[in-house]
Formats: sequence, C-alpha cells, structure tokens
Amino acid sequence: MQMMVDSLRQKGKIYKKMQEVSPKELAIRNKIKIYKATDTRGYFWAIFAISQKSRLLMKDVHKFEEIFAKLVVYFGHDFKHKLIFIDAPLCSKAKEAFKTQGWKIQ
Repeated sequence: MQMMVDSLRQKGKIYKKMQEVSPKELAIRNKIKIYKATDTRGYFWAIFAISQKSRLLMKDVHKFEEIFAKLVVYFGHDFKHKLIFIDAPLCSKAKEAFKTQGWKIQ
C-alpha cells in the first residue's frame, strides 16, 4: 500500500482518508486489493490494485466493472473517480475499454 501511496503522491494526488476493503466483504474471490479513498476536495475514489502474471483481457474489464458495481452498492454512493494499478501486461482492446468506461490506468 505504501508504494501505491508514494506513486500517487508523486503525481499530485493526496488523500485525507484511505480505507482497504476486503474482497470477502464484497463476496468476490479475486486476489485484488480494493481501496476507498477520499481526496482533499471530498471526492470519493475507488482504487483497485491488481498483481498477476498473465495478461489482462476484455473479460477482465467486465469482471472489474462488476466488482465496481458491487462496491457502489456496498457503500451506498457513487465514486467520482476510478483508478486501477496494474503490473501485468494489458491488452490494447482492454486498455481502450478501461478508458472508455472512465478508469484511469497507472
């Protein structure tokens, strides 16, 4: 988590509060780190951190959208920004799909 916070701080993103959400709370089995953050302006951010060896494909984009929908329902409010940290190779079509659905890729 500290590496992610340092990376965001270098890009000028500072958060007042950052809370980790367990995948079990959302009833998902994926190995993913999910964070709910509040920036200095009071906007809510959904931050996903994915660490895997295989390439992210279009099916994964749909899977993360479903997880995001569960996160919105769980907290009862919408998030202003969606951010995803990926250390795996990313398919070009998946990258385009993430951007069209409003995700910021780090």
